[in-house]
Amino acid sequence: MRGVLVAALATCSTSRSKSQTRRFLGGLSRDELQFIADYVGASILESADDGPCSGPELAGRIVEFQRNRSSHPDLDHKTILLMEFLGRSGLGKTPFAVRATHA
Repeated sequence: MRGVLVAALATCSTSRSKSQTRRFLGGLSRDELQFIADYVGASILESADDGPCSGPELAGRIVEFQRNRSSHPDLDHKTILLMEFLGRSGLGKTPFAVRATHA
Protein backbone atom coordinates (compact mmCIF):
# COMPACT_ATOMS: atom_id res chain seq x y z
CA MET A 1 0.00 0.00 0.00
CA ARG A 2 2.79 2.42 0.93
CA GLY A 3 4.60 1.93 -2.38
CA VAL A 4 1.39 2.51 -4.33
CA LEU A 5 0.79 5.80 -2.48
CA VAL A 6 4.37 6.98 -3.12
CA ALA A 7 4.11 6.14 -6.82
CA ALA A 8 0.67 7.74 -7.22
CA LEU A 9 1.62 10.95 -5.41
CA ALA A 10 4.95 11.24 -7.24
CA THR A 11 3.04 10.98 -10.52
CA CYS A 12 1.16 14.17 -9.59
CA SER A 13 4.36 16.22 -9.50
CA THR A 14 5.84 18.18 -12.37
CA SER A 15 8.35 16.32 -14.51
CA ARG A 16 11.25 18.43 -13.14
CA SER A 17 10.56 17.50 -9.55
CA LYS A 18 9.47 13.85 -9.73
CA SER A 19 12.68 12.35 -8.31
CA GLN A 20 12.90 14.95 -5.52
CA THR A 21 9.24 14.41 -4.67
CA ARG A 22 9.58 10.61 -4.72
CA ARG A 23 12.59 10.83 -2.37
CA PHE A 24 10.61 13.06 0.03
CA LEU A 25 7.59 10.75 -0.08
CA GLY A 26 9.78 7.71 0.48
CA GLY A 27 10.58 8.95 3.99
CA LEU A 28 6.95 9.29 5.08
CA SER A 29 4.79 6.81 6.94
CA ARG A 30 1.73 5.20 5.36
CA ASP A 31 -0.52 7.38 7.53
CA GLU A 32 1.27 10.56 6.40
CA LEU A 33 1.06 9.48 2.76
CA GLN A 34 -2.66 8.75 3.17
CA PHE A 35 -3.23 12.25 4.60
CA ILE A 36 -1.51 13.84 1.58
CA ALA A 37 -3.41 11.55 -0.81
CA ASP A 38 -6.69 12.54 0.86
CA TYR A 39 -5.91 16.20 0.23
CA VAL A 40 -4.88 15.63 -3.40
CA GLY A 41 -8.00 13.55 -4.02
CA ALA A 42 -10.28 16.13 -2.41
CA SER A 43 -8.63 18.90 -4.46
CA ILE A 44 -9.17 16.98 -7.69
CA LEU A 45 -12.82 16.39 -6.87
CA GLU A 46 -13.42 20.03 -5.88
CA SER A 47 -11.70 21.66 -8.82
CA ALA A 48 -13.24 21.97 -12.25
CA ASP A 49 -9.75 22.10 -13.79
CA ASP A 50 -9.67 25.87 -13.47
CA GLY A 51 -5.88 25.94 -13.38
CA PRO A 52 -3.49 26.75 -10.55
CA CYS A 53 -4.94 28.69 -7.65
CA SER A 54 -3.36 31.65 -5.94
CA GLY A 55 -1.51 31.40 -2.63
CA PRO A 56 -4.50 32.63 -0.59
CA GLU A 57 -6.83 30.22 -2.42
CA LEU A 58 -4.47 27.33 -1.75
CA ALA A 59 -4.19 28.33 1.91
CA GLY A 60 -7.98 28.43 2.12
CA ARG A 61 -8.25 24.95 0.65
CA ILE A 62 -5.76 23.61 3.20
CA VAL A 63 -7.58 25.28 6.10
CA GLU A 64 -10.89 23.82 4.90
CA PHE A 65 -9.27 20.41 4.56
CA GLN A 66 -7.97 20.74 8.15
CA ARG A 67 -11.42 21.69 9.41
CA ASN A 68 -12.90 18.55 7.91
CA ARG A 69 -10.25 16.45 9.64
CA SER A 70 -9.95 18.27 12.95
CA SER A 71 -10.01 15.02 14.91
CA HIS A 72 -7.10 13.63 12.89
CA PRO A 73 -4.09 12.73 15.07
CA ASP A 74 -1.00 14.90 14.52
CA LEU A 75 -2.92 17.33 12.30
CA ASP A 76 -0.33 20.12 12.54
CA HIS A 77 2.56 17.79 11.70
CA LYS A 78 0.74 16.27 8.74
CA THR A 79 -0.28 19.70 7.46
CA ILE A 80 3.39 20.76 7.44
CA LEU A 81 4.23 17.62 5.44
CA LEU A 82 1.35 18.40 3.06
CA MET A 83 2.66 21.92 2.48
CA GLU A 84 6.17 20.55 1.89
CA PHE A 85 4.80 18.04 -0.61
CA LEU A 86 2.86 20.75 -2.45
CA GLY A 87 6.00 22.87 -2.69
CA ARG A 88 8.27 20.02 -3.84
CA SER A 89 5.77 18.61 -6.30
CA GLY A 90 5.02 21.89 -8.03
CA LEU A 91 1.34 21.67 -7.05
CA GLY A 92 1.66 24.67 -4.75
CA LYS A 93 3.52 27.19 -6.87
CA THR A 94 3.04 30.19 -4.61
CA PRO A 95 4.57 30.53 -1.14
CA PHE A 96 2.04 31.12 1.60
CA ALA A 97 1.57 30.83 5.33
CA VAL A 98 -1.15 28.74 6.91
CA ARG A 99 -2.02 28.73 10.56
CA ALA A 100 -3.30 25.40 11.78
CA THR A 101 -6.86 25.49 13.04
CA HIS A 102 -8.65 23.06 15.28
CA ALA A 103 -12.42 23.35 15.04
